[in-house]
Amino acid sequence: MGENPGVDISDFMNMTGPFAEFLGLELTSADGDGVSATWEADPKLHQPYGIVHGGVHCSVVETLASIGGAIWFGERGQVVGVNNNTDFFRAVTEGTLTSTATPLHRGRSQQVWIVETHDADGRLVSRGQVRLQNLTSA
Repeated sequence: MGENPGVDISDFMNMTGPFAEFLGLELTSADGDGVSATWEADPKLHQPYGIVHGGVHCSVVETLASIGGAIWFGERGQVVGVNNNTDFFRAVTEGTLTSTATPLHRGRSQQVWIVETHDADGRLVSRGQVRLQNLTSA
């Protein structure tokens, strides 16, 4: 279990803000050891060729990693993304996507999280890695 296992998911749904709402992210689980969400490959998220824009995948990766990192870091301070590297494996035009974030490294000053997105058939669509800086409270 993560650093703050009693965190209510609704606390983070309220913190994700209008951008995550625009993406259509629906958190299904969240603690310091992992975050999962579902979202739709809606046409409003498409690039000109009719597939989900790569920047959307990067945004989902950063959002889920940041939520997990923030829960784990807890009241010690805040976390901010300092690197996001996302690979795209399968073009998606429609359907429900599931993204899951898991920690790879959680240290005193930084964290690294991996986020994988799968389509409704369980196929890997994208995989991202985010490095977070832990900013301690003064």
